[in-house]
Amino acid sequence: MTRTILLTGPELTAEAMAYAASQGVRIVPTVPYAPADELITTIATEQPDAIIVRQGKLTREMIDASLKLKIIAKHGVGYDTIDVVAAGERGIPVTIALGANAQSVAEHAFALMFAVARRTALLDARMRDGHWDKATSVGMELSGKTLGLVGLGSIGRILMELVVPLKMQVKVYDPYLRELPAAPNVELVSDFNALVETCDIISLHCPLTEANRNLFGAAEFGRMRPNSILINTARGELVDTDALVHALSSRQIAGAGLDTFNPEPPPADSPLWGLPTLVATPHVGANTFEARDRVGLLAVEQIINYWNGTAPDPRAVVNRHLFQS
Repeated sequence: MTRTILLTGPELTAEAMAYAASQGVRIVPTVPYAPADELITTIATEQPDAIIVRQGKLTREMIDASLKLKIIAKHGVGYDTIDVVAAGERGIPVTIALGANAQSVAEHAFALMFAVARRTALLDARMRDGHWDKATSVGMELSGKTLGLVGLGSIGRILMELVVPLKMQVKVYDPYLRELPAAPNVELVSDFNALVETCDIISLHCPLTEANRNLFGAAEFGRMRPNSILINTARGELVDTDALVHALSSRQIAGAGLDTFNPEPPPADSPLWGLPTLVATPHVGANTFEARDRVGLLAVEQIINYWNGTAPDPRAVVNRHLFQS
């Protein structure tokens, strides 16, 4: 019996597609960010046994459109675009590609730290316009600074290792963290405000929940150090965009590096684009050849293993209560 995986977005990498084909699995890609009604119609027509969520949202209506649906896999780790409640009501597990893109996202956060501190994006653009700002441009060293990590999953742990050569102090805020890994110059902070007030660079690595939406707003920017930097490679909704615009334009903070936004993509007339201390990238933290290979293959493996009777790693299941007795 041929099983079908519907993919919200374009084809997976060649390795993942080949593996699916070798297992007799048919993958049906869709156009990037397909309109909701179009995606519902496609799901209803194809009746997939599984869905891999690569781009856009997966709503209750989309989930209910396939009576054969048995598992949903996220092509990545951010599952806020999936109606997990609707999936759970039907007993459908929702998995994430735990750790598969962590190295790439951590490296991207690391790169944004340097880009903001040394104003590389602005200086590049200025040079292309014929300017030579050697006499006026002054950057900031990262060496010896204090890095605050909000959330210490796979990505945060790798970033923590990447900054070791810079002799940075690292402070971690994660209310769900059971044990802090042994590492030099690392401190677990239980007070979120204390982390905000005492760090030079703050990097966000937590999933989006209703409890932490707009985690960084006017009050938090007001507590940050004047020369501090905010990095966000997690979810755009963690940051109040209007408050960030004010903090940057009024020089409350020194700069920000964003790979995620609210909304995505930001409109062409967004006030973000007039901020010279902002470095922006279009949600590409996980977009490396290596990460795409790992993520796509893992998503397919999770689905096929589940079909074959092997429960997924509980750490990779969002609605893990489905497997608890």
